[in-house]
Amino acid sequence: MTSLTDRYVAATLRTVPAQRREEIAAELRGSIEDMIDGRTAAGEDSTTAEREVLTELGDPAQLAARYEDRRLQLIGPTYYLAWFRLLRLLLSFVPALVGVVVGLVQATDGDNAGGAVGSGIAAAIQTAVQIGFWVTLVFAILERTNTKLDLPAWTVDQLPNDRPDRQITLTDAAASIGWLAIFTAYVPLQHFFSFVPARDGEGNLPILNPELWSFWLPFLMVVLIATLGLEIAKYRAGRWTRPLVVTSAVLDLAFAIPVILLMANDRLLSPELVARFDWLSQPDNLDTVATVTIVVTIVITLWHIAESIIKLRRTA
Repeated sequence: MTSLTDRYVAATLRTVPAQRREEIAAELRGSIEDMIDGRTAAGEDSTTAEREVLTELGDPAQLAARYEDRRLQLIGPTYYLAWFRLLRLLLSFVPALVGVVVGLVQATDGDNAGGAVGSGIAAAIQTAVQIGFWVTLVFAILERTNTKLDLPAWTVDQLPNDRPDRQITLTDAAASIGWLAIFTAYVPLQHFFSFVPARDGEGNLPILNPELWSFWLPFLMVVLIATLGLEIAKYRAGRWTRPLVVTSAVLDLAFAIPVILLMANDRLLSPELVARFDWLSQPDNLDTVATVTIVVTIVITLWHIAESIIKLRRTA
């Protein structure tokens, strides 16, 4: 068996329940080997025979569904995988991007910082709903009218390189590293380019308290850079291990605890930023923002730690 067959088997096992992977892998490898032997006995080159056999077996996602007796159908089987993959791609970044843009526009144009956050979240949710509805409707019409899209046929060149037991994919790692790099770079940049104009219109106001540059902001940047290194280590390992879980928890707490303490003592946000927005400068509203920030930070931190522990146990 070559790496091409290994990649095909791995792609097939990706959506198969873990308890059946060994059985299905053995059965599939045996079938592939028999089909290749039949072609080579007829005089075909082994490399060509392997590619032809895998192409004949078809898309690994469809083969996996047949092994599980799972129907690939919501609007119809013809374009199910095309619909699912397009929908997943669009939902992975479009709603978040729209929400951030809307939130930034609202924050820079008005004095209601809390309303800007709410508008961003609402816009993201509405965008996700609209994408789900229209993409599904279009594919449903195509399915019912038997419209031919002439989509390119599946080939073995589309096989992923990931192992079937890999928990951290290249896409997940790249997304995490990308967001961490942007966030880390923005910590110093926000002091000069925060996109929040001063009342007189000259220059931008820093979002984070400049006094924190004496210790806390450099400390948080070090934690973020260490977390970025952890993401690279996670991808190289391919799965969660006990040292990675412990390191991740330590870094999560090292970032969350200072943020919570600084926010609780009204030291995290720049005083100039607070004074810039009348709504935010009111003590009750500032307390509300602090409470929401603290609760969200706690929930995200605990969720991330719990998720890593659960994935470690699944690996074990």
